[in-house]
Amino acid sequence: MTKADIVEKASAAVDMPKRKGEVVVNMVLRCIIDALAEGERVDLRGFGSFRVSSRHDRTGRNPRTGQEIDIPAKKVPLFRAGKEFRRRVNDDM
Repeated sequence: MTKADIVEKASAAVDMPKRKGEVVVNMVLRCIIDALAEGERVDLRGFGSFRVSSRHDRTGRNPRTGQEIDIPAKKVPLFRAGKEFRRRVNDDM
């Protein structure tokens, strides 16, 4: 499923034009991204939670040459599925 599919389903569910549905979906995603960029945690009951984790700088190895390289510290977004999300995914299997 793509973002366009989500826009189409959401627009049809609330009987709104696709253009407006796209604005709503984009705004929800933008709010999540902005909150994570500010270091906040985003909890969506029944769906899951998003948070940011920090990774320390470390030394790695180039798999092609075997040469050691320095990997800088960075922040990575993490998602943990909620209880309802996990239950629905497992029940449909």
